Amino acid sequence: MTEPGSFDDSWLVDDTNASDAGRELSYLRPWKLMIVDDEPDVHAMTGLALRGLLFRGRSLEILSAYSAAEGFELLERHPDIAIMLLDVVMETDDAGLRLAARIRGELNNQLVRIVLRTGQPGQAPEEEVIVKYDINDYKSKTELTARKLFVVVIASLRTYESLLIIDLSRQGLHRILEGTENLYQYSSLQEFSSGVLSQISAILGVGADGMLCAKRLSSKADREQDFDVVAGTGRFADLTAREKASEDHPFFGLVRRVFALARNHFEHPYDVLHFSTQNGYRFVIVFTPPWPLEDFQKDLLGVFCDRMGSAFDNLYLYQQLRASNEATVIALADLAEFRDESTGSHIVRVKRLTNALVARLHEKGKFPGDVSDTFKAMVGVASILHDVGKVATPDHVLLKPGILTQEERTIMKEHARKGQDILERAANLINGESYLSFGAQIAGGHHERYDGSGYPRGLKEAEIPLASRIVAVVDVFDALVHRRLYKEPWPVAKAISYMRKASGTQFDPEVLSTFLEIVEASPNDWVDNSEL
Repeated sequence: MTEPGSFDDSWLVDDTNASDAGRELSYLRPWKLMIVDDEPDVHAMTGLALRGLLFRGRSLEILSAYSAAEGFELLERHPDIAIMLLDVVMETDDAGLRLAARIRGELNNQLVRIVLRTGQPGQAPEEEVIVKYDINDYKSKTELTARKLFVVVIASLRTYESLLIIDLSRQGLHRILEGTENLYQYSSLQEFSSGVLSQISAILGVGADGMLCAKRLSSKADREQDFDVVAGTGRFADLTAREKASEDHPFFGLVRRVFALARNHFEHPYDVLHFSTQNGYRFVIVFTPPWPLEDFQKDLLGVFCDRMGSAFDNLYLYQQLRASNEATVIALADLAEFRDESTGSHIVRVKRLTNALVARLHEKGKFPGDVSDTFKAMVGVASILHDVGKVATPDHVLLKPGILTQEERTIMKEHARKGQDILERAANLINGESYLSFGAQIAGGHHERYDGSGYPRGLKEAEIPLASRIVAVVDVFDALVHRRLYKEPWPVAKAISYMRKASGTQFDPEVLSTFLEIVEASPNDWVDNSEL
């Protein structure tokens, strides 16, 4: 166990794979230079002239191709070739020029520096070649001495490195914009945190183990509070979500120091990011890339941190808005429950069953055009509004024990239309789908029947919204197996038998069959025995 505040990195060493021991030095992998020439002596002399060359601490790896076709195939396999020393005349008089055109066109490789070398300058005039082809330099073999070749290669590597950084920065910014847009879609801090860790690996273009820690400051007295480990990947994946960081955790000291400094800390192999939000949250991300980060990568991660703060603030506001909407729905349901005390536990069970049924329909690929992410997120909560129209039903009808008269039944049926009207008026004040819009569908359609004999509008089959067809099944089952003012509870087997006979007439067959799979698998899970 380490001392509190210290940092022990020995646990990161993987003794089971000794071949990875040099992985940290892989960022010093050689620059790749390809020679495309049909004369073997040219390959030998070039290799001899460039032997021992180093640039930015990286050596040179030389690849050889003896024809334009072979050069094209080699570049396909090695798109990270930095320089190509290209002969013009090989299998044809213009083979090199055709290869250059294919590299820029077919392979869309704009980074490799193409240096044209020719022993017959008159065959491909310099002015014409430079204008017509995307060639970066043009040299006659007779003038390209070892010294000049060294200068050409170093200059080309410097240009290639600059272009590569620009290209990687562009890709990184694209991933940041794309990644943060995806993060706005997450509905919880856990999902958000996992998404952040995934995006870091995407921005760097390499896998990186990491963990995200968070704490919220509600006052100055909380500045020294412990943080929570919210998410982890790779070596950190075994950390329990929302685990409290403890004094003996290997990264305790490092994370605490970065929280105190409130800035990014790069010291390979343990790089740490910090960002804060307007809502009082602060985050620290520890990750372990396989090699030291370049300066441009550090800058990209700084931009990423700024975007993460905004993304989290948006997520927080979304959650607050969603909680407010749910509270409104529950208040409306409570209003109906206040009139009819028997529906209190009923609406809770309907919500639970509805969520289970929607999840199973999605799992089985049923109704793919209707079961969207929004549908899955909202229908369960919206289902508790199915009887909200009962607030307008007179007490002598709503609370009457026993069988209702025909006139009373007609009055009772009005709750479906009235509930839909109430909720639609409220839903029309909100753009797009909402708990209220789904609630209006459910309130107005959960007494419709699949064969068109239901009420209030006599809709049939797909005319009935899917949300209504789902809650129709759930509502009837729960009403059958629990006590009501006018009936005793039915055994689950009897309720299932009745509902199976009503498939295709009262209930949507696809919805009902999926629902019965759930109930028959664990019938006791859906019955409140305290009401029996």
